[in-house]
Amino acid sequence: MLGIDGRVLRAVWTVFLFALVIALIYLTRQTIVIFALAIFLAHLLAPLIDRIEQLVPRRISRTVVLAVVYLALLGAALAVLIPVGAKIGEEASMLAGRLPEALKGDPLSRLPLPAWLEQWRPRMTEFIHEEIAGFGDKILPLLKDLGPGILTGLGNLVAVVLIPILSFFFLKDGAALRQALVNSASANRRELAEEILSDLHVLVAQYIRALTLLAIATFVAYSVFWEIIGVPYAILLAGIAAVLELIPFVGPLTAGVLTVLVAGVSGYPHLLWVVVILIVYRLFQDYVLSPFLMSSGVELHPLLVLFGVLAGEQVAGIPGMFFSVPVIAGLRIVVIRMRRPKHA
Repeated sequence: MLGIDGRVLRAVWTVFLFALVIALIYLTRQTIVIFALAIFLAHLLAPLIDRIEQLVPRRISRTVVLAVVYLALLGAALAVLIPVGAKIGEEASMLAGRLPEALKGDPLSRLPLPAWLEQWRPRMTEFIHEEIAGFGDKILPLLKDLGPGILTGLGNLVAVVLIPILSFFFLKDGAALRQALVNSASANRRELAEEILSDLHVLVAQYIRALTLLAIATFVAYSVFWEIIGVPYAILLAGIAAVLELIPFVGPLTAGVLTVLVAGVSGYPHLLWVVVILIVYRLFQDYVLSPFLMSSGVELHPLLVLFGVLAGEQVAGIPGMFFSVPVIAGLRIVVIRMRRPKHA
């Protein structure tokens, strides 16, 4: 009647719905992150739960097994994290107190540079002094609050409580939720939905387990190495490196640079050993440990991973960097499955 084509209206309506979904995702991004982390935790614990469930009598329900395992893991986590967190907090407070004095004068005077870089030392020192101008207002308060933040987590208390609870329900009712998703698809698409969900399950399970083991390996290796060769703030630097291990490419690079800078401005005389250990460990992890743990779970080109990490940071900050790899790998799985011949 108004001369508007029905196809145009459908296209406009589709675009509107797509924009609405994107807006809703953005507005609820914090909740989505909490649920996503709960799913990751559920995949991390699932093998242990399944193994224990096979060992106990069948008359004991899965809910009871889940409750017992959760209590045991909570006790073990507190036994490990409280002393480690206290040590990290202590070293963070010490570094925050000593850093302003260490940065006065020429912070590069303690850093040995190659002969071809010596001529650039004055300019590099001037650049560092310019960057340090607002250093105290941003970094030092963060370091001072790092210890209490690790032990209390007041800012993220709701997430810390919700993630294990949601993970419990995902482990308890995961099979039913998965079947409900499959049944919600049309009859001729259910087999495809089942295949996509199976592939995503394998992807998330393998990725989060590998990432956790890599972070633990990084913390243990660096804390041992730095303690042996006498690097100051060894536990703090190992803890930061372990957390940054969760962010591909950018995280390990940032941790390495931060380790060298902190050791240098703290007066550590053997920086060459620090650099050598960092390089050797990265080669071992990138070419031996990480491929072994990841296997074929995440088949992405390194350039695509780097693009995802940088783009994720622009879209959603640190969470975007963390979730970029599994999101891209998941989309790849969906596209591959959708492009295969249609199921009958």
